[in-house]
Amino acid sequence: MAETRSFLAMHAKQALVRRVRAVFNDPAQGERPVLRSDDALYPRSSVIWRVHGDVTTMMVGGVSALLLQMLHPAVLAGVWDHSNFRTDMLGRLRRTARFIAQTTFGAREQADAAIATVKDVHRHVRGTLIDGTPYRADDPHLLGWVHVTEAISFLDAWQRYGARRLTAAEEDIYFVEFAAIAEALGAAPVPRSRTEADRLIATMRPELSVGDRTREVARIVLGQKPDRISAMPVQALTFQAAVDLLPDWARAMHDIPGSGIAAPVVGTGTMGLARTLRWAFRE
Repeated sequence: MAETRSFLAMHAKQALVRRVRAVFNDPAQGERPVLRSDDALYPRSSVIWRVHGDVTTMMVGGVSALLLQMLHPAVLAGVWDHSNFRTDMLGRLRRTARFIAQTTFGAREQADAAIATVKDVHRHVRGTLIDGTPYRADDPHLLGWVHVTEAISFLDAWQRYGARRLTAAEEDIYFVEFAAIAEALGAAPVPRSRTEADRLIATMRPELSVGDRTREVARIVLGQKPDRISAMPVQALTFQAAVDLLPDWARAMHDIPGSGIAAPVVGTGTMGLARTLRWAFRE
């Protein structure tokens, strides 16, 4: 009986891992999971490995970061004018997740190649806002906004649903470690502490706005359907957790309601999902 239970648990774990990996890696493109390397940009003991290695918190933080990023009209315009997000929002989220995995866990050569590819793409993304203001994706200022929203969102998701909360000192170490990738992409300024990150977001808030395009992107992000019907409850839980993770002012700008009295249910459910996926991916 014990052997049967062990076999069933192992089978369930393997099936869950395959399903999650299929979300982050496109088999049609020949993508395979990024292997963790001892020659990565960061050592295995780094804080960034701990934060970026948790599936649930990265999913929650990734969606929350995207909603934050779209509040900047120039970042929104780059996505609106130069991507196929309307038909492949999952692909955009998948590419972001893969870049994070390659630059965090992949061999140094793989990380450098991923950074070079993104920089090359950014060089060709430019245009004009509705009000006539020019924008370009390799603008250090815009890259700084994209980076700080990701860093804050990934970290806050970990602090809420991760295995062990980071200390204030560990939070600052995370910002220092993550800064290396942002600086390699050309972002400036790049926060190197929690205080600097909060200050940068506060400084950029006057540049943020919401319009029809913002609402359309948010609708597509939060309204996408999973490949399997059975995954719908998990996705709905993850997306609501991402909305709840947003700062109050950002949620108000998007006019997206938080969980309200259901917040404890969302929190408990997301914590349970995080524990389950950590169990499944434990080596």
